[in-house]
Amino acid sequence: MHEPTEAAWGELVIVTGMTGAGRSTASKELEDLGYFVVDNLPPELVSDVVRLVDGRQGRDQPIAVVVDVRAGSLLDTLPEQLAKNVPTRRTTLVFLEADDDILVRRQEAARRPHPLQGSGRLLEGIQRERAAMAALRGDADLVIDTTSLNVNQLKEKVGSALGSPEAMHLQITVVSFGFKYGVPVDADLMADMRFLPNPFWIPELRDHTGLDADVAEYVKTREDAEEFLDRYVPVIQTVGYGYLREGKRFMTVAIGCTGGKHRSVAMSEELALRLRSIGLEATANHRDLGRE
Repeated sequence: MHEPTEAAWGELVIVTGMTGAGRSTASKELEDLGYFVVDNLPPELVSDVVRLVDGRQGRDQPIAVVVDVRAGSLLDTLPEQLAKNVPTRRTTLVFLEADDDILVRRQEAARRPHPLQGSGRLLEGIQRERAAMAALRGDADLVIDTTSLNVNQLKEKVGSALGSPEAMHLQITVVSFGFKYGVPVDADLMADMRFLPNPFWIPELRDHTGLDADVAEYVKTREDAEEFLDRYVPVIQTVGYGYLREGKRFMTVAIGCTGGKHRSVAMSEELALRLRSIGLEATANHRDLGRE
């Protein structure tokens, strides 16, 4: 969100997002990582917490603050408040979300009413919350979609992204996916590999994946695959430098094909490899690999 006036001062992470998307899990992981964590804090008190921690534990102590929709209209002014009242810390806004049906299932399992449900249906409360949080999601530095994540996977993702508060380099995640399962909602950039021939129609490749050498070779040697990679890496590089300039340190690049098994997997692996070869931190993961 913004850079500190003195680079040595520590990280401030604001954790927010949808009810049932994993805020509590994320906050517990941050506490395990050494953050000073405050849950369910009114946004207007964030600057007070920072001053308290600065005075008692020092300005290098990383802080995580969890805020949610119960803060009401104050959420709309959170980015402005942070820029004005907390100029001493590098600030990262993390937004957790998930599909409506998953949030319904989790909320029902928790046997707790939704804070915006009132006398209506649970789904109506979730929809009100999504509308109320839309602007804050747009300001987020890191959006984590927990739809398909279990608790351990979410903790690993939070740890990977925020375990080194001093790191100021760009972290790029290249995610393969299948369009038939829906596009990743947390993607910053997205590319479609369905312009390449599908290995699914090659009998000896059908049961293999883009992680297998024979499929990877087939995909990468198709006409236009090399040209796409040559042209797309500079695009990611340019956008990445702009992200860093604007204080955004996380980028998700989504690479899709029909089922998320062959073309998108092979091209994601190759794209991450090429990004690493020019000095960027890039990892590949495969959302839909293993689905039927």
